[in-house]
Amino acid sequence: MKDFAKWKALFEEHGEARRQSGSKGGYFFQNVNDRNETIFLLEWNSLKNAQSFAASDGAKAVLMSAGLTDQPDVYFLDAVAKPKC
Repeated sequence: MKDFAKWKALFEEHGEARRQSGSKGGYFFQNVNDRNETIFLLEWNSLKNAQSFAASDGAKAVLMSAGLTDQPDVYFLDAVAKPKC
């Protein structure tokens, strides 16, 4: 993305739509060498809701209007273990 701050503001504006679709929040991560390279992880109340939201026109429109420079990679992950340290 071109401008993380602009993208994050638009992403946050779309928060209520995510919540209504089952999002339980998540985390943003940035590459320390390129602050505009970002990964975000979101937790959902169900896989079906996460997949539906990711495929929605509204979600795609927010990502693109916020200045993404390429197609985002989307993964659906299961947490299987947490390291002890």
